[in-house]
Amino acid sequence: MGLVVAVTGPTGTFGFGLVPLLEADERVDRIVGIARRPFDPAAHGWRRMDYRRGDVRDPASLEAAFAGADVVVHLAFIITGATSGATAREINVEGTLNAVRAAAAAGATRFVYASSVAAYGFHEDNPVGMTEQWPTRPADHLFYAQEKAELEELLVAEVARHPGLALYLLRPPIVVGPHTVGAKAQVPGALAPLAPLARRAGTLLGRRRLPLPVPIPVPDLPMQLVHEEDVGRALVLCIVGAGPPGAYNIAADDVLSAPEVVRELGFLPIPVPARLARTPARAVAALAALPLSPPATAWAEALSHPAVMDTTKAKRDLGWSPLHTARDALRATLPRNRPG
Repeated sequence: MGLVVAVTGPTGTFGFGLVPLLEADERVDRIVGIARRPFDPAAHGWRRMDYRRGDVRDPASLEAAFAGADVVVHLAFIITGATSGATAREINVEGTLNAVRAAAAAGATRFVYASSVAAYGFHEDNPVGMTEQWPTRPADHLFYAQEKAELEELLVAEVARHPGLALYLLRPPIVVGPHTVGAKAQVPGALAPLAPLARRAGTLLGRRRLPLPVPIPVPDLPMQLVHEEDVGRALVLCIVGAGPPGAYNIAADDVLSAPEVVRELGFLPIPVPARLARTPARAVAALAALPLSPPATAWAEALSHPAVMDTTKAKRDLGWSPLHTARDALRATLPRNRPG
C-alpha cells in the first residue's frame, strides 16, 4: 500500500506545482484535496485526487478529509485581496492550527507546511544569505510576514505535543510559474509589492511587446525566485523523502535584481539606490496601521531590506536542487511565453 496524502489548498500555485508530481509518484496511493471553491481535478488530468469542498476554519471538515492520511500538506493561506484582517487570521492562523491538530488526530506521521522567506521578516540586521539557523522574527508591519513567523513558532509548539508527528517547514521566496500571473486572481507572497505591475503585465504581455515601455522607479534590491515545479519537488521530498524534519530554505540558484524583474515584466526600470528606498518603504508600510489604510500598504516593507536565503541545507539534507533558473521561472509566468 502506498501513502495517502491530504493537501489543503491544492488549487493554487503551490498545488499546481505539487499535485502533478504526486499523481506520477508510485509511492503515493491516493491524494485527498480540500479547498473552499468548486474544482474538478479531472479537468487538469488529476485522476487520483479525491477532491472535497471544505474550510480550514471547520475542524470537522478537516478531520473527515484527513481520515487515513499518512501525510498532510498544508498550503491553504490568504495572501492579499479584499479579505478583512480578522477573516485572514481565522483562515491563516486558526485554520493552520486546525489542520495540524486534525493531522495528529488522524494519525498522520508528517505535517508539511508551506511557510515563506517572509517568516524571517525584513529587518535591517538580516544578512544576505540567511541560513535556517537565522531566527524567524515577525515583520514590523506586514501581516503576511507576521503570521508566517508566528505560525512557525505555533506549529513547533503544537507538534511537540504529538511525538508521532514530524514537522517540515518549507521556506520559498517569490514563487512563479505558469499558474501565477494570469492564472490566478492574485500573486503570491513577496511578489505583492510588484502586484500592480504583474497584473498589468499579465494583461498586456500576451502580445509580443508593449507599444512603449512604461518607466517604473524600483529599488535596486536583490530578489530570489523559485519555479512552482521546484517548490513541488521540494514538497515531495518532505512528503516521501528521507530528509530529517525541520525548516528548509529553497530558491533558484541565481539571484535577480528588482530592476531585472521589472524589465522581464515588460516595463522600463528606473533603478533607485537601495539605501534611498529603505526609509520611504518603511514609512509607507507604517501607514498600514492607520484607519482605512489599504492593506496592500504594508507590503512596502518587503522593499525595505533584501530577503535572500542560503539553500545549502535543502540540497544537503533533502537532496533537493532547482531545475529552473530564476529568470526562466519568471519568464514561464508571463502569458506570452506559455504554450498555446
